[in-house]
Formats: sequence, C-alpha cells, structure tokens
Amino acid sequence: MNESVPGGTTADQLRTVIERIENLEEEKANLTADIREIYSEAKGNGFDVKALRAIVRMRKKDDHERMEEEAVLATYMHALGMADPEE
Repeated sequence: MNESVPGGTTADQLRTVIERIENLEEEKANLTADIREIYSEAKGNGFDVKALRAIVRMRKKDDHERMEEEAVLATYMHALGMADPEE
C-alpha cells in the first residue's frame, strides 16, 4: 500500500473500502432481520421453524450431495435401531 498522506489518495481509498463494508454489514443485518421476521410469521401460521430451516439448508445442496448425506444418515439410524428395518 502507498504511504498514507492525510487527505491523500490512499486514505480516501481506505475510507471508501471501510464505508462499503459498513454499508454491506448494514444490509446484511437488515436481511437477517427480514428472514427472522419471515420465520416468525411462518411459526405464527403453524409451520415448524426447525423443519423449515432444515429444508432451506437441504435446498442449498446439489442433489448428489443431499442424497449422499441422507444415505449416511439412514445407515447410522439403522445401525442404532432408530429406523424401520424394512426401509
């Protein structure tokens, strides 16, 4: 980085970077609040928020990754006697 001179280009660039980060952090906080509000609304309508969060996580994954995780989970559940042996 260049030498910082009060009011110089480097200081202006640094200020701009910091302000952009601060703006994005504020947007992120607003989005988080909006998402929380939607989950609260869903809960008020009788939906299970924990299940909704799990589905949102699952939908972020590609089909292969999700099927692999489900297969491992099923294997563990069978090993622990937590699943129907017929499945």
